[in-house]
Amino acid sequence: MSRAERLLLAIKAAGRRAGVELLRFNPTNSLDAARARIVRDQAIDLVVDAGANCGQWATELRAGGYRGAIVSFEPLAAAHAALAAAAADDAAWTLHRLALGDRDGEAELHVAANQGASSSLLPMGEEHRRAAPEAGYVNRETVRIARLDALELPAATRLMLKLDVQGAERAALDGATATLPRVRVIECELSLVELYEGQALMRELVDRLAASGFELWGLRPAFADPVSARLLQADGLFVRAPYHAGLPATQATAP
Repeated sequence: MSRAERLLLAIKAAGRRAGVELLRFNPTNSLDAARARIVRDQAIDLVVDAGANCGQWATELRAGGYRGAIVSFEPLAAAHAALAAAAADDAAWTLHRLALGDRDGEAELHVAANQGASSSLLPMGEEHRRAAPEAGYVNRETVRIARLDALELPAATRLMLKLDVQGAERAALDGATATLPRVRVIECELSLVELYEGQALMRELVDRLAASGFELWGLRPAFADPVSARLLQADGLFVRAPYHAGLPATQATAP
């Protein structure tokens, strides 16, 4: 055994004693890498970014090589201001201060303490409050809400839809039924337990998207209970079937 291998084993053993499992990083096997490849293969020409927060996800998408149009939706005032700063120099990135839902009008947004990341249109569930007490609600804002189907989007035929809407996934999909046939890729938060009261859980969303022609292509753990280590939420990547990785969109999917 080489010195480097002995050192690696010692580091891993120390990590286990501290309750941490160290695994070899494989950049080709990450959700980010899968997303970048699928977006390229599917020739995506518009990305709808619902729940943009401060623009972190869209910035990652750009880092993965996507140069097409992005339309971001973020209802929270403070987060939208940071989002505007992130998109200021990107002419292909447009913003709307609103939440996607199943109706058009106004709604009350519960503002979370963790820089708005857990802010939701729904009351926070007990599991969420227990696992992340620092994310509790501290304020409320009245925000605009709209159906994606009611909005004028840039002309495009091959869309990606990203939903980071803190429990409002069912409502956002209900308001996008006419748009969904143009969607080729979906990235969506999937909750294994009720983090927000009345939300759709992972099984319902996976079954619903499967019924609309989407295959679950990848998963990434996103939120776990810090005491029990139980997984509470994951990020799911879906692609419209049939899809064969590495083939261009004209060969990988039917038009």
